[in-house]
Amino acid sequence: MIRNAKDMAVEFKERMRDGNGTVEIMHIYKQEELKGNNRLCAKVIIPHGGSIGMHQHVNEEEIYYILKGKGLVNDDGTLVEVNEGDSVLTRDGATHSIENIGEGNLEMIAVISLY
Repeated sequence: MIRNAKDMAVEFKERMRDGNGTVEIMHIYKQEELKGNNRLCAKVIIPHGGSIGMHQHVNEEEIYYILKGKGLVNDDGTLVEVNEGDSVLTRDGATHSIENIGEGNLEMIAVISLY
């Protein structure tokens, strides 16, 4: 299956997970299109000063792969700066948040796999 960017569903979430600003989510593939046990495969754009608030993953794990920009991740209580090419894995029971601390947009691929 090939999907052109212009055909991907885009949604905007204000104060996502009690974060700041408006986060753009471009769904590369929706859950019902995937045969694997995934519920999210998306490009996420967090504007300058924006964030996704702290949240927990239960019976699932989430991967962030940073495409562009600079972020500050709270990885289950540990603060770590992430940059282009870095990846974050949040496993079952763990919590995380991410804040854009760069000058431009923070862009990343996010994939959530279910157990």
